[in-house]
Amino acid sequence: MKNLICLVSIILLSGFSTRFANAKSPNIIIIMADDLGYGDLGCYGHPSINTPNLDSMAAEGLRFTDFYAGQSLCTPSRAALLTGRFAIRSGMAGGPGRHVLYPKHPGGLPAEEITIAEGMKTKGYVTGAIGKWHLGDMPGYLPTDNGFDSFFGLPYSNDSDWIDPKYRKTENLSRDPVHGRFNVPLMRNTNIIERPATQSTLTQRYTEEAIRFMEQNKKKPFFLYFAHTFPHVPLFASEKFKGKSLRGRYGDTVEELDWSVGEVLNWLRKEKLEKNTLVIFTSDNGPWLDKKWNGGAAGLLRDGKAGTWEGGYRVPAIAHWPGKIEPGVTHAITSSMDLFSTSLKLAGAELPKDRAIDGIDMTALLFKGKPHRDTQFYYYGDQLYAVRKGKYKAHFTTHDGYGKEAPVKHSPPVLFDLGEDPSERFDVASDHPVVISEILKIAEAHNSQITVGKQQF
Repeated sequence: MKNLICLVSIILLSGFSTRFANAKSPNIIIIMADDLGYGDLGCYGHPSINTPNLDSMAAEGLRFTDFYAGQSLCTPSRAALLTGRFAIRSGMAGGPGRHVLYPKHPGGLPAEEITIAEGMKTKGYVTGAIGKWHLGDMPGYLPTDNGFDSFFGLPYSNDSDWIDPKYRKTENLSRDPVHGRFNVPLMRNTNIIERPATQSTLTQRYTEEAIRFMEQNKKKPFFLYFAHTFPHVPLFASEKFKGKSLRGRYGDTVEELDWSVGEVLNWLRKEKLEKNTLVIFTSDNGPWLDKKWNGGAAGLLRDGKAGTWEGGYRVPAIAHWPGKIEPGVTHAITSSMDLFSTSLKLAGAELPKDRAIDGIDMTALLFKGKPHRDTQFYYYGDQLYAVRKGKYKAHFTTHDGYGKEAPVKHSPPVLFDLGEDPSERFDVASDHPVVISEILKIAEAHNSQITVGKQQF
């Protein structure tokens, strides 16, 4: 009888160990739009842009009301997301006169920085980058130099490589831009496969590539960074979506992006992988307002891209993982930098111990609804312009995104109650001197522990 019990125990333990060893780590997909505003989706209140797939994703998942980009411009925002660190630490925050990387710029994301992809690979993940990169296009700075096994997309913004300088303005404001007036290359890994890229087919081809990547790696854990080109100007849409939206060409590109998200989610359902896959959707910064009808909307929030008002930093975000994340809405302050710590935690990888990591693991928020961070820092280039503590936000300097007027310094700071006044219209500093004092101390402590990286711009 003892021998029989031992034999049964060994078999049961062996079966458990095998199942545990074969249990697949969760897949993680980050889908990011470019210049999509806080108010540009149906689930965030847009009246005429049709986004049924993202609305369904929000209804089934967790929709964030207070999710912040790493910075309010493309390059520093992406650097912050992928490293979990303020862009100023890696030298990717920009500075006077230059805030994003342009073609053939000698700098880029430094090799010593650790990306989400590099962290995931320590646990056997297959990693892929699709879409816009914008963290350096010279050798040594491309996605395949930063932990990604494969790359299919554009090395920088779709308006960066113009044939003639005049086209950048005319085509970016055009309701029907002309293909070929931008010379941006489409790359596979380190090779240019098409130049100029046929931009009207990019969303469709990115989506096909994403499904191909998932299909090829469905038996392994994978991390996919899917960074769309649109709705950054110039705005191109495929024939299927061109002219279909009430919101014009901008709406066409957003509705095609929504279709793309639906294709990814449908594939996961078909392959029965949706319950083992965390999908995050967000934007790299707020809307490019001075592009008029070709720019998005920040809803109730003030201003947009390139500014430190809420409309430049606060972006739509949705987390989807059926069976793991309960449907709902969270008002917790969260940051795209948190995706670094969260992804590594879910993969079972350790955070780097040799550097400051600014992102916070948000699994407790996602799965249990527990409180998260209570502060948010707003940089313009390499300068700290504002700090949020709880519902209060103090501006030390204000500057409208792409505004022609010089930044205005405030001493004492101006203060807004973002709960009552998300549009930042009413300065309440005189009513809350204690809050101002507390936020000034937070800013001083923050500045004292920031080590500025070598400027890459």
